[in-house]
Amino acid sequence: MNNTEIAKFNMIEQQIRPWEVLDHQVLSVIQGLNREDFVDPAYRGLAYADCQIPLGNGVRMLPPTVEGRMLQALLLASDDQVLEVGSGSGYISACLAALAGHVRSIDANAATIERARANVDRLGCERIEFEQMPLSQLDAPESYDAIAVTASLPAVPQNLKQALKIGGRLFIICGKSPVMEALLITRVGTGEWTTQSLFETDLPRLQTAG
Repeated sequence: MNNTEIAKFNMIEQQIRPWEVLDHQVLSVIQGLNREDFVDPAYRGLAYADCQIPLGNGVRMLPPTVEGRMLQALLLASDDQVLEVGSGSGYISACLAALAGHVRSIDANAATIERARANVDRLGCERIEFEQMPLSQLDAPESYDAIAVTASLPAVPQNLKQALKIGGRLFIICGKSPVMEALLITRVGTGEWTTQSLFETDLPRLQTAG
């Protein structure tokens, strides 16, 4: 194995699996994508480390452990319609697209959108639509099978809950630093949702302006 494959193997076996990410499809997608292709050259040495990698504009790449738990919790099917809130580096966008049918990725910041789109386009990833839009403007009732929020929020926005189809799943991290909670919210009826607490973490806030 080359250095990238060794680093990726160690990330999966020493970081992601111990965090109870055991889904074969999720692990296969993580194995198939090179994280260093989504970070600035200055940080490529950290691409497979269990840390938050700076991406610019105050945005950080999620640790591999959180990414793995997010992808596994959403239980994605090959025809799912997915919304990503916070485009980041485009890495999660590519992972979601590999597991689902179509991904719409929204972000309030134009530079973040451009970076994510460029990374995804360079690798030939398909089935991803990027759009500059703050979360507050989202109005898409019962549109998505799954929603992934890639940064933290103080609380769960009502428009995200309403954007889920019946049976849809929302992964979101809420609370105040230094202790935030990763939640999986499932819509079980027209006006009914269930909430499952997954783990504690601490992530930067979602950008709300360009």
